[in-house]
Amino acid sequence: METVRQELGYKEKSGQFTKFGQWYADHVQDTQFRDAPWCDMFLAWAADKSGLTSYVGEFAWTPSHAAWFMKQGAWSRQPEPGALVFYDWRGGKSYKGIDHVGVVERVEGKKIHTIEANVDGVWLKRKTRETDKVVGYGIPRLVKENADRAGELRGTEQPFVRDRQPAPGGSPLDFLGTPPALLAAMVLATVVLSLRFTRRRGVHRRLTWSWLPSRPWSWDGQDGQDGQEGQSGQDGQDGPEREARPPAPIPPAFRDRLTRVGSTPVPERPRPPERLPERPRERVRVGGPPQSGEHAGEHAGGGSGQATATRPAPPARRKPYDPR
Repeated sequence: METVRQELGYKEKSGQFTKFGQWYADHVQDTQFRDAPWCDMFLAWAADKSGLTSYVGEFAWTPSHAAWFMKQGAWSRQPEPGALVFYDWRGGKSYKGIDHVGVVERVEGKKIHTIEANVDGVWLKRKTRETDKVVGYGIPRLVKENADRAGELRGTEQPFVRDRQPAPGGSPLDFLGTPPALLAAMVLATVVLSLRFTRRRGVHRRLTWSWLPSRPWSWDGQDGQDGQEGQSGQDGQDGPEREARPPAPIPPAFRDRLTRVGSTPVPERPRPPERLPERPRERVRVGGPPQSGEHAGEHAGGGSGQATATRPAPPARRKPYDPR
């Protein structure tokens, strides 16, 4: 208030130039404020000269200045000496309609005595106002009190305590709890599970092949044991000579088993049709009895001297229990 009172009677120069506008333009490095309305720039200049900018604020636009007090928790509807008073000449009560500001010097009843800049056109002077045009009051005292309270709260907070670092000569097992050790353990577990799963699939396939009663693919020497002489199996060794035997067909149950475990089934080789044992043919001589070793048959007709007619004898009818 002492700094404000010392400037009473100041009048703006031609072209709306003021020293307060010049100071603010240089302070924010924007020349448009040199001849701008200077009611709020005067208060910013006075706060800077008094070292109270942190509690008064530094603005040229009055709605922004009022919003700053609201944000600081220092907005009031009651006047007091040293408070900044914000007006809306249209009688509104929203901070967005504020168009003038001054500082309260004293309060008398329902009237306030203020010091205001840029009033009556060009002057910095005292004014006596009614409160019907007042939107609210910014209280620098409350800004200071809130700042001091916040500082006290920050001072009582417990400092952040870091975790104790292990001693230089600690146990080697302390490394197991570190992030690199955990990452290495995860990678190792993944590799082991992958190898085990792959090996399990291979064992299933080999067990499936070994279940077959007869392996018709043994001539390829895939298992290294049933291959013919001179052929090598998977282990690189020649299989011993074995007696050749006809391959047996793959039963349907084993073929389904191969399909379930994911192995490629071996195509079944065509089985030759079953043939009955041949019976000796009967030779019939026309005009004479059958020779030794031959069976009686039908006569083809004619006398002696004719050619011998032969035909196969009808096969004997087999019984269901005939071992043949």
